[in-house]
Amino acid sequence: QVQLVESGGGLGQAGGSLRLSCVASGRAFNTYGMGWFRQAPGKEREFVLAISRYGGSTYSADSVKGRFTISRDNAKNSVYLQMNSLKPEDTAVYYCAASSEVTPRPEPNDYAYWGQGTQVTVSF
Repeated sequence: QVQLVESGGGLGQAGGSLRLSCVASGRAFNTYGMGWFRQAPGKEREFVLAISRYGGSTYSADSVKGRFTISRDNAKNSVYLQMNSLKPEDTAVYYCAASSEVTPRPEPNDYAYWGQGTQVTVSF
């Protein structure tokens, strides 16, 4: 079992930046690939970025490629989402999630553990 808690959401401006953090507790953090997902009102949850257990590989949705980056610090049991060049369409609840898969994939069903989510709102 692992518990995930996100923080860092809030109001951002178009063209600006925000950084989300997710802290994990419970089973060894480095046994999980980590992902960030988001869900906008009236839309399905969508994949944003994922990172492998030791950070050697990352995977990005086309919609955020070149703007968002994912990183992790296993010593701090934390994963981060750096969001630059924000757009209003990035407005959503952002979730971090943990996967036992060796190579985390964009599919939500690969992730057994989820945080409660943090709201990101981007204004014009």
